[in-house]
Amino acid sequence: MEYRTEHDSMGEMQVPADAYWAAQTQRSYENFRIGTEKMPMEIIRAFAILKKAAAMANARLGKLDEERKNLIAQVCDEILEGRLDSHFPLAVWQTGSGTQSNMNVNEVIANRGNEIAGKKLLHPNDTVNMSQSSNDTFPTAMHIAAVTAVQDKLIPALDRAVVTLQRLEEENQGIVKSGRTHLQDATPIGFSQEISGWRSMLEHGREILSASLVPLYELALGGTAVGTGLNAPEGFAEAAAEEAAALTGRPFVTARNKFHALTAKDALVFSHGAMKALAADLMKIANDVRWLASGPRCGLGEITIPANEPGSSIMPGKVNPTQCEAVTMVAVQVMGNDVAVGMAASQGNFELNVFMPVLIYNYLQSARLLSDVLDSFNANCLSGLKANREKMHENLHNSLMLVTALNPYIGYENAARTVHKAFEENIPLREACVKLGFLTEERFDEVFHPEQMI
Repeated sequence: MEYRTEHDSMGEMQVPADAYWAAQTQRSYENFRIGTEKMPMEIIRAFAILKKAAAMANARLGKLDEERKNLIAQVCDEILEGRLDSHFPLAVWQTGSGTQSNMNVNEVIANRGNEIAGKKLLHPNDTVNMSQSSNDTFPTAMHIAAVTAVQDKLIPALDRAVVTLQRLEEENQGIVKSGRTHLQDATPIGFSQEISGWRSMLEHGREILSASLVPLYELALGGTAVGTGLNAPEGFAEAAAEEAAALTGRPFVTARNKFHALTAKDALVFSHGAMKALAADLMKIANDVRWLASGPRCGLGEITIPANEPGSSIMPGKVNPTQCEAVTMVAVQVMGNDVAVGMAASQGNFELNVFMPVLIYNYLQSARLLSDVLDSFNANCLSGLKANREKMHENLHNSLMLVTALNPYIGYENAARTVHKAFEENIPLREACVKLGFLTEERFDEVFHPEQMI
């Protein structure tokens, strides 16, 4: 491999000749050979947005000429198009402020921009990082990346799943089945009603997620090193936020208090909490589906789900609820990520949080996993879910909890005696009730209608 010599304030470094990064990136690449987790590309894309916004704001305020502004904007567009992905090699496990990733972006923009211009117009610190600090750009990139991930991927995936559940709800109108509480038989429920509960969970999850984005619209950009705005011109924070909003079509504004914006990560904790709530609901839905589909002969067997792949290397013909299992594993991962996000957010020492890379890595992983698993579950399981009407009817009419319908006619205690007799003698409720002398056969048939109990 061929190398070129680059320098920074600490001296010279040998950098791969075809890399757009420079000395500071190379130092981090060599000093933090930790794990396989790289800085998420969502963060790099967010940096491209904020660097372009900063250049436009600096130009508006007379700090940057048009040629340099346009050059920075052009390279940022290339980053957003994914054309420079290989030039961002740094690990998540680096400085807790994300300084090295900020400089990675600065160096790539400067070197690529100078290549386009055919002359040296851009400097990573003096031009690309003008009016900024890693301490305000990394928190800004976190907010932009988080909002983008939720709005562009997670919420649309939720919406697609809701549409499927709405269809299933309509298709299963009129089917009555046994309800279950405490994993025990309970009073009847319409299958469409059960599905409506799943649908409502996703709709509420969407509402909670959308509400959690409001604090993330505030951007730290303009606070520079410690929140005072040192070396940023008056009006830069507001102008940069306006440009970021215009570039993304999202209602970004400058943070009301930059000291809070640099050190506190409560907005991300709040938003990830909404993802954890969604994960909890998805765990419930996936478990319901796989239990209802359990069998095919020795379980509940009240629904069938698509058979996507062989379920066993030893048991021929076995098919497992694999999509449900993927959902529940993702839910567990998101719940674990929530612990990491909360712990990282607690490390805001004095004027800066220094656990930002691990915080946003976990946040974005949660958003990505939830988006992907929702689409997978929807396409490969929910969309092919079918009711087993015969099994539902059989289980419903075999349920002892149908006796609840008799409470108004024979009283709670007599209804309980009827259940115990039916269970102990393995006879129908009708026979037990008549044997105990609580109702005649004719009266029992007159008042006992399970399908009307929903």
